[in-house]
Amino acid sequence: MATKNVSISVEAYRKLAMLKGHKESFSDVIIREIGRGKLRDIYGILKEESGKKFEKSILEERKIEQKLHEERNKKLMRKFNNDLS
Repeated sequence: MATKNVSISVEAYRKLAMLKGHKESFSDVIIREIGRGKLRDIYGILKEESGKKFEKSILEERKIEQKLHEERNKKLMRKFNNDLS
């Protein structure tokens, strides 16, 4: 892989280092962070009514996922308790 040297400030280096995972290179961090969308990039893309519908569907999906999560936990706890008996 070809590389380039880039000078950055100490502050920028420290911020990148804080974002860097254990086995992650600084290049990985930069690519990951640049690839992330910014909220301001999509602000205003939906009309208010569409945005509210979208938000409602997200909240409903979260409730469903929470319920499934709770059911899985109960099932695991029952199995765990039975295994201890």
